[in-house]
Amino acid sequence: MKKIFVLAMMFLFMFSATALASDSVEKQRQQINALHAKTLERLYEKYPHAQRVINQCYAYATLSNTGIKVGLFGSSHGRGLAVNNVTGERVYLRMEEQSVGLGLGVKEYDLVFLINTREAWDNFLIGKIRFAASAEAAANDGVTGGSIEGAEYVAPGVWVFQMTTKGVSLEATLKGMKIFKNKKLN
Repeated sequence: MKKIFVLAMMFLFMFSATALASDSVEKQRQQINALHAKTLERLYEKYPHAQRVINQCYAYATLSNTGIKVGLFGSSHGRGLAVNNVTGERVYLRMEEQSVGLGLGVKEYDLVFLINTREAWDNFLIGKIRFAASAEAAANDGVTGGSIEGAEYVAPGVWVFQMTTKGVSLEATLKGMKIFKNKKLN
């Protein structure tokens, strides 16, 4: 009798854990979809022509990130969504970035990638590491709206806008960024 009770409790626990995990995945997708919509809204508010540009691209992606830089080392992490305008495919993403160089600050920021070709889309989703030298100064209180530092060419067929949403940062660094599919959410 005791074995049956233990087995029943284990089954109940496994069923509950599975149900909670699936709710958690759906909740995470909803959060990312909301961040995606908010990022595009801020971009279109600041640059109304950006909506036309994004609609004409092969694909685009948004990533919402948090970064910290103290002294020589820094890191950022984020999550987002890539949308293929041609096929309608939607891919949930994760981002990790490590940096070395002088800097100080904490900031929340959004990245909007414009992807112009199928080859660039495929390469973007592979998750190759991209290195870039960077010098930036950004400040925003998170209340009056995002600031945009400008578009940068990051890979063949891929451009990126960075909008600081909250925080202060001053840095000159060498960065390594990796963007990859979120296996848990796709």
